[in-house]
Amino acid sequence: MGAAGSKLEKALGDQFPEGERYFGFENFGNTCYCNSVLQALYFCVPFREQLLEYYTSNKSLADAEENLMTCLADLFSQISSQKKKTGVIAPKRFVQRLKKQNELFRSYMHQDAHEFLNYLLNEVVDILEKEAKATKTQHKTSSSPEKIANGPKAPLANGVHKEPVVTWVHNIFQGILTNETRCLRCETVTARDETFLDLSLDIEQNSSITSCLKNFSSTETLHSEDKFFCDKCCSLQEAQKRMKIKKPPHILVIHLKRFKYMEQLGRYKKLSYRVVFPLELKLSNTVEPYTDVEYSLFAVVVHVGSGPNHGHYVSLVKSHNHWLFFDDENVEMIEESAVQTFFGSSQEYSSNTDHGYILFYESLGPTK
Repeated sequence: MGAAGSKLEKALGDQFPEGERYFGFENFGNTCYCNSVLQALYFCVPFREQLLEYYTSNKSLADAEENLMTCLADLFSQISSQKKKTGVIAPKRFVQRLKKQNELFRSYMHQDAHEFLNYLLNEVVDILEKEAKATKTQHKTSSSPEKIANGPKAPLANGVHKEPVVTWVHNIFQGILTNETRCLRCETVTARDETFLDLSLDIEQNSSITSCLKNFSSTETLHSEDKFFCDKCCSLQEAQKRMKIKKPPHILVIHLKRFKYMEQLGRYKKLSYRVVFPLELKLSNTVEPYTDVEYSLFAVVVHVGSGPNHGHYVSLVKSHNHWLFFDDENVEMIEESAVQTFFGSSQEYSSNTDHGYILFYESLGPTK
């Protein structure tokens, strides 16, 4: 890697960003799913900054219990504090903790990068929520009741009331979808909101992210067995339903559903469809006042291989206006034009099996 590292330094030359580090990750037997996602998260600047801040404020707690988040913060701190600009790091402690905590990731089988990303973000949210509650409890015991400001309480399904904790993970990745259902008899619109940390989109051959998002928000008619119970009519009625983005997130993560269960085959199949993902994306399926929110692509997790149960993951990352290619230990510079080689194949059987799978976009304007 010394040669590859110096090659990257030579390629960037005087343009090597001040204080930035480009390190490959060692592979511990099929851990490319983990490596590719971690690189994308490391170059998600708001996430990295918050995690390093967390590390700095918690490293004084020598007896703090190790968890997935402390291992991740430790890894990010290790990278950012390297004396060398490039090289290889072994994310051993993080991978060991991941396997210890979740049996899903224990085997040497091919894992799904999207499942891992989901698990990791939800795990970090859980840890932050627990810490926030513990801090709150300490404050409650140390201050008199009248000094505690009670915010709006959110009811839980089981009748218990608790205040929702909004963590920095929510501030970065969480958006709100609104599910609008219009009764075709009385025209009453029922809206139900739900939060998301990423959007999973169905894909079609020779399509684009924009068309996939349009399909995601297309109007669906509910009739016959799928009729909707209208509260105003007090009966099942035909209705029209559609999903829109009520509040776009600061970082928009899009998961392309490339692995589809084929009934006739009785197994999953990889869809190698060509789906164009632009470097600049305009969201149009949003609700006022967030019309035409613009996003810029900064990372792509790529699945390499023809099937769902084998293959490899690599990532493309944009850092300080340069595009980099991360393949486990190897890091190299690529041209921006090379990004389009990862859109997918326009023919069913193609020698190109490197397809964009998870896309990371950062908002160029306010989303708050």
